[in-house]
Amino acid sequence: MPRRSMGGAATDRPRIAQAQWLQWWRLAAAVGLSEGGGAAFAMFSWMGKDARRKKEPELFQTVSDGLKRLYSQKLLPLEESYRFHDFHSPALEEADFDNKPMVLLVGQYSTGKTTFIRHLIEQDFPGMRIGPEPTTDSFIAVMHGEQDGVVPGNALVVDPKKPFRKLNAFGNAFLNRFNCAQLPNPVLESISIIDTPGILSGEKQRISRGYDFAAVLEWFAERVDRIILLFDAHKLDISDEFSEVIKAMKNHEDKIRVVLNKADQIHTQQLMRVYGALMWSLGKIINTPEVIRVYIGSFWSQPLLIAENRKLFEAEEQDLFRDIQSLPRNAALRKLNDLIKRARLAKVHAYIISSLKKEMPSVFGKENKKKELINSLGDIYQKIEREQQISPGDFPSLKKMQEHLQTMDFTKFQSLKPKLLDMVDDMLANDIARLMTMVRQEEAQMPKQIVHGGAFEGTMNGPFGAGYGEGAGEGIDEVEWVVGRDKPMYDEIFYTLSPVNGKVTGASAKKEMVKSKLPNTVLGKIWKLADVDKDGMLDDEEFALANHLIKVKLEGHELPNELPEHLIPPSKRRHE
Repeated sequence: MPRRSMGGAATDRPRIAQAQWLQWWRLAAAVGLSEGGGAAFAMFSWMGKDARRKKEPELFQTVSDGLKRLYSQKLLPLEESYRFHDFHSPALEEADFDNKPMVLLVGQYSTGKTTFIRHLIEQDFPGMRIGPEPTTDSFIAVMHGEQDGVVPGNALVVDPKKPFRKLNAFGNAFLNRFNCAQLPNPVLESISIIDTPGILSGEKQRISRGYDFAAVLEWFAERVDRIILLFDAHKLDISDEFSEVIKAMKNHEDKIRVVLNKADQIHTQQLMRVYGALMWSLGKIINTPEVIRVYIGSFWSQPLLIAENRKLFEAEEQDLFRDIQSLPRNAALRKLNDLIKRARLAKVHAYIISSLKKEMPSVFGKENKKKELINSLGDIYQKIEREQQISPGDFPSLKKMQEHLQTMDFTKFQSLKPKLLDMVDDMLANDIARLMTMVRQEEAQMPKQIVHGGAFEGTMNGPFGAGYGEGAGEGIDEVEWVVGRDKPMYDEIFYTLSPVNGKVTGASAKKEMVKSKLPNTVLGKIWKLADVDKDGMLDDEEFALANHLIKVKLEGHELPNELPEHLIPPSKRRHE
């Protein structure tokens, strides 16, 4: 009886629906007859508009807003259904879409990673330690903050405004080695920098860190905008741990740049050999047909030891700074690109999991079948590749996938759900194209030079700026500070530079200033302070000020960001 009543209820539903539809139709027809058909037409017209409205694409206010909504509405359901987060990467959060561009520094100990950060921001940061021995044994996120301070790892991973919450999965062994150094710095208003522990070599790399070092770097590689691999010109050996780290960054080769640091310590011929050896070593690990970009130089603010390659170092530093300058402009495009890569991987993962589910027996022999499927996963890859016409490059690492599957219960896997895959396909085919248009519009509204302050100022100022040619000093205006007590000594040099109307050009001043062997970033800052009237030239007082500032820097002191009142040349002071 219960079955009959349930069946009857089920069979009655279409009849009830049909009766309601006929009743509604009669009402519509009656209204249509009495009103000349206009109301009935209006009803059907309204229904058609409503149906069309549902198919209309969503409107997004910003690219970031669009990415967040597309991920949560179209990609996340697919990831959750097929346990993507257990295999590949934790779910993304709002902070992942809203955070500033991040630069990840990776290298063996004593390659100058911490010094490189200090060179960029021209300021010590909390917790900073520099020395010839391994000093950084922690991951340090150097970020902007209103006050100096250090936030420990366990506090960082519960802060919803920081993009580090999912690092909680690596446990206390990692979190005790992770912190955030916050400080008010103009460079950090546009970008954040991640300092990493020095990669070990020799016997030291046999020591366990207590957490999966390569996996942590892979997590960061997926989320940062630029990965800079630093090498010391005297230590080119790529250890096993370094090789493992670089391989963990597979699929993110487009983010990698290489810096050959401390290159001012060797002569040109030896430098050529070092560069060749580095390219050969990298070629064996980074499997890309393109030659990876290597920037050669000495990335700190001390005088060059061997200045014969100065022009090369200048050009390389300017290229690297331009690359970093582009990160805020390209941040939205990078996030869009990463979402596309993630969606493609999630689709392939869904096909793999549903294929394994399909092959599992319903009752007996589940464990044996599981082992068989794991061992034949390569064949399953090839079958999916043929049937779905998917590129082999979209598939996850076979070895890693087999390792993850060992601990999984295949009976809890989901069968293929076409609707979830259709949503992702629609996102890739339609929504992404609309967001790409918005990306270009947002980029067009952003200034070219977004990263300000620190060493970036020195590459933009006066004759030391990027793209400055010989004899083109006029028109580049910056400000710098001056003391004239040694002016008679500096005047002797000034008048040998053939001043015109009491001033020397930027090109003439540059020839004299580079004799200090200070790098362009420092000399550019000095030029900015010394050119008080901002006319792109130096008079005798400004020239004396520039030389005084060079002396101050060579004595190991820091340069001010703005010229102090008492150091302004007498002729440039305002008389109230």
